[in-house]
Amino acid sequence: MENRGMRTPQPKARRPSQQRLVDDSPLNLPARLVHLRHLPWIECYQRQLQAESKSENTQKSYFYGLRPLVETLLPGEDVMDESAYESLTIEALAQRMEPMNGRLDVWAHSIAGLRPTTFNARIAAARHFIKWLGLRWPDHLQRARTGKRLPRTLTRRELTSVLDAASVSEDPAAALVVTMMLDTGMRVSEICGLNLSDIDFDDDSARVLGGKGDKDRMVLFTQRTVSRLVAWLPIRERLSPVDEEACFINRRGRRIQPRGVQRMMDALAEEAGLPKGKLTPHVLRHNFATGLLERGADLVTIQRLMGHATIATTRVYLEISDQTLREVYHRAQALREDMNEHPHETVPVEETTPSTSTAGIVDSRG
Repeated sequence: MENRGMRTPQPKARRPSQQRLVDDSPLNLPARLVHLRHLPWIECYQRQLQAESKSENTQKSYFYGLRPLVETLLPGEDVMDESAYESLTIEALAQRMEPMNGRLDVWAHSIAGLRPTTFNARIAAARHFIKWLGLRWPDHLQRARTGKRLPRTLTRRELTSVLDAASVSEDPAAALVVTMMLDTGMRVSEICGLNLSDIDFDDDSARVLGGKGDKDRMVLFTQRTVSRLVAWLPIRERLSPVDEEACFINRRGRRIQPRGVQRMMDALAEEAGLPKGKLTPHVLRHNFATGLLERGADLVTIQRLMGHATIATTRVYLEISDQTLREVYHRAQALREDMNEHPHETVPVEETTPSTSTAGIVDSRG
């Protein structure tokens, strides 16, 4: 009678990856991949990324980082040539990427010397890849710790130098590109993808179509941007073929590309006397956001204008630099002393430290 209530403990079910190591059972692919198992993996995985609305840059980054992982060799394996890499089927790939066979560990050790941000980007791509194959990511492979990095911005004096350099640049699009980035916060991919048909000249705005994450949003133009845009249109008309829709084109009449914009930034930085690498499209985007914050804009408004998916991304701009804190402190103290001495008068306080805000900045040459 006493034995009737006792049960023999049952062993826990093995995870799929563990099961494959001890059994000769066929590979268990996810149901969504079973009918694709004999097809080459590259095109199938690319369709998956497109279905998730991953940008072209993200897709390129994933494939660039995954290739060394797929090609990582275990003892006794032959080097994989181009043909074998491209023709590898999903079923064979899942067998090859089995998380328990050590390939992931060898690969992770090979990229351990990369910068933490780059290492984490490779890990994110590999984790997505492994999950797509229906495999389980090993718990011991973790992201690298990264310190908190504030967005890089330019001071008021540096911004003035950049605008001055852009106004006399040999590249006729430089002045408008810099001004539009500073006044709208558009990403470089959005600048390059902007068409004339996306611009509303009556409303002084533009519709950014298919931004990061395939999201659309509206950006607003200042009068300075509108003036630069009006001055650019006759130049663009002389350079552009009849069927070209792009707002920004290069001297060959073709749509500008992100690499071309960065070359433009490098040339302007040299002309403005800035260190190499300090001026980038993303730095100008940061200046736009911090300028809005300094002038009292709320985070939700900044999030919408920047096109951030979550407000957590926007919140980084709350980390004000020591220089800005010092300026705010001195301003408040000077105002307090002035109020004590002249209760009924107000005297403007002279700004003595640089600011990331673009308010009031006008290039002296134009």
